[in-house]
Amino acid sequence: MSKVTEQQILDTLRTIVEPQSKKDIVSLGMISGLIIKEGNVGFSIEIDPTQAAEMESLRKSAEKAVHALDGVLSVSAILTADNAPGESKAQASPPPKAAPSPGPGNKIELKGIKHIIAVASGKGGVGKSTTAINLALSLAKQGLKIGLMDADIYGPSQPRMMGITGKPSSPDGKTLLPMERHGIKCMSVGFLVAEDTPMIWRGPMVQSALTQMLRDVVWGELDLLIVDMPPGTGDAQLTMAQQVPLNGAVIVSTPQDIALLDARKGLNMFRKVDVPVLGIIENMSVYICPECGHEAHIFGEHGARAEAEKMKTPFLGEMPLHIDIRMTSDEGEPIVISSPDGEHAKRYAEIADKVWASLSSTERKAPSISME
Repeated sequence: MSKVTEQQILDTLRTIVEPQSKKDIVSLGMISGLIIKEGNVGFSIEIDPTQAAEMESLRKSAEKAVHALDGVLSVSAILTADNAPGESKAQASPPPKAAPSPGPGNKIELKGIKHIIAVASGKGGVGKSTTAINLALSLAKQGLKIGLMDADIYGPSQPRMMGITGKPSSPDGKTLLPMERHGIKCMSVGFLVAEDTPMIWRGPMVQSALTQMLRDVVWGELDLLIVDMPPGTGDAQLTMAQQVPLNGAVIVSTPQDIALLDARKGLNMFRKVDVPVLGIIENMSVYICPECGHEAHIFGEHGARAEAEKMKTPFLGEMPLHIDIRMTSDEGEPIVISSPDGEHAKRYAEIADKVWASLSSTERKAPSISME
């Protein structure tokens, strides 16, 4: 199979004509964020947001045309609304404070998935990925069908923490089969690139990758898809909120004031995009000495619990800072699997029960953007 080039893709996209202007979408400057990775292609098509529904057929035509090229395994094209069609980036007026909500044709349909939640944090280093993975494993142990998507494009941790090696296969050249371990279906950009490869991608590239991992992965029937979000409140979070019908979000924080400040920002971001916050988890709540069992609140005490009360949000529980949790995650055998009857596994199970109970009583709906 030959290697497809950027020029070949652009030449192909020049055959796609924007219906109103009768000009091709490349000369109109509508193509941005073009990425090619081992036969997987992604790009954005910039449109007038008021035409999102009718431009869906153009997006599909562009995907189909590129997919027909020799050397292309999969294609993911998304509609964005940074500029009006035909308007160059230099001519474009300043962007609005918030991107308009996309039309109905731009929603990702994920048939067979009953619930989708995001596990998020306002800042990095609080143990969000460890929490997401152990919650997923706890729910899977209850007999639920669980999927786990690593949405952290710049710092994917799922391959190492889940102990998964290799790359996903594509049965038809259009879709990817998720990797599986411990009864959980997994997908991460870390399965597609080397562990030490930096992801130097801009916003449209990240959006394209997230869209492809959701829409072009054969998730099958799932009771719950857990999305391990990157830290912060940027493009990735807004992409998920705009394009995916999230049932809710779980916020992970440590007890100290600076982490709680960022957690508060994350919580408010989800509220502004109309995604229910299912609760807050306090991670690294107390340090337990592995030698003598002495406890020390090195990051403060009960900070997340107090913040949850202040924000009128459920408090889901506390997880200690313990070397066993860290080591088992680094070794690809999370604590819920390596010590299923231990105290840490029991705590994760209790938190997982609360999350599932909240989902069972929450009606699924697509969020609408309402940013100030």
